[in-house]
Amino acid sequence: MAEPTDELVAVDATPSGDVAETGPQPPEPRWLNCDERVLWMRLQAVAEYIPAAVDAQLRASAGLTRYDYYVLAMLSESPGRARLMSDLAAVTNGSLSRLSHAAAKLEEGGLISRSPVEADRRATLATLTDAGWQKLVDTAPGHVAEVRAIVFDNLTSDQVSALNAALVPVIQGLGLPCETFEIEGDELVS
Repeated sequence: MAEPTDELVAVDATPSGDVAETGPQPPEPRWLNCDERVLWMRLQAVAEYIPAAVDAQLRASAGLTRYDYYVLAMLSESPGRARLMSDLAAVTNGSLSRLSHAAAKLEEGGLISRSPVEADRRATLATLTDAGWQKLVDTAPGHVAEVRAIVFDNLTSDQVSALNAALVPVIQGLGLPCETFEIEGDELVS
């Protein structure tokens, strides 16, 4: 007879009615409590509806996707309005594949240019063109108005600060560097 243990073991009845052990079972999941479930559902709504609303506004007013706009915005905030594609992918929360697809469309529209980096032929530099800068200048007011209407007009400054602080451990839990999302003065830190 087997020694008794504290380990959970599942049992099944055999066709003859005998009981057979099937091995250790995983521990019970840590289910969400009520507050956590409500927060999770709210995060799901925010994660779905905010990007969709912003995307719809940008497509209607500028013919850009939310990601296209973000690429242009991050280039505009980079020294010389240029950035390595690998770095640009990181700050836009996209894969190199996603960025390459968006960059091809933006380049075709004359909004960015791409060129090989002389010191490293495997690297590519993306640069915001004058037309891309103008597109961003023309598009930004409507975009900011939409973001304000959806998010910031509904929060107090204390709530904005609290939400910023609450998201830091979530961002870190995703393995993302928080400094990617920092601004000093009016300048993006990256």
